Amino acid sequence: MLPGDVSGMNTIELGCGTAYVSAWLARAGARPVGIDVSEKQLATARAMQGEFGIDFPLVLGNAEKVPYEDNTFGLAISEYGASLWCDPYRWIPEAARLLVPGGRLVFMRYSPLFAMCVPSEGPASTNLSRGQFGLTRLDQGNHVQFILPHGEMLRLLRSCGFVVEDLIEIQAPQTAHEGYAEVSAGWARQWPSEEIWKARLAG
Repeated sequence: MLPGDVSGMNTIELGCGTAYVSAWLARAGARPVGIDVSEKQLATARAMQGEFGIDFPLVLGNAEKVPYEDNTFGLAISEYGASLWCDPYRWIPEAARLLVPGGRLVFMRYSPLFAMCVPSEGPASTNLSRGQFGLTRLDQGNHVQFILPHGEMLRLLRSCGFVVEDLIEIQAPQTAHEGYAEVSAGWARQWPSEEIWKARLAG
């Protein structure tokens, strides 16, 4: 997920959780900031900073409205943070605001195919459980996830000034035998349950 050279770059992790992605960035020479709405997640992130000798700002706040000025960061990244739990029509324009011209946006999320095949309870099946048209919110028990179809995501990114550089649909390797509660390894070897988007802010 990480760009090749982030040394000296100001970066922000949107919905950082325990901030392990920002820790990777810090070890690669970046100057990261992590933001998350969960005090408990940030407390764990601070404990990990202390244990591994890494220090960078951790901000309690919403990735849909970040307390930093325009054109502050060279990279905005989200690995199942804002990219899953925040409204894309709010957090993606906010990422565009935060980035310098030419800045990169990288995010990982569930694939629309997974969203269409996973029932309200239980793992993804080989049957479609919901339609693609109108797919935006995935209500899963006591929480809501946001998963736009590809066409809608492309239009949103373009409207915010982004040029899409890559879309990586992840396939589980043949050696993977252990799945997750929501998707089996066998399913993920045949269809992408998750994907990585890479975009650049024009200018």
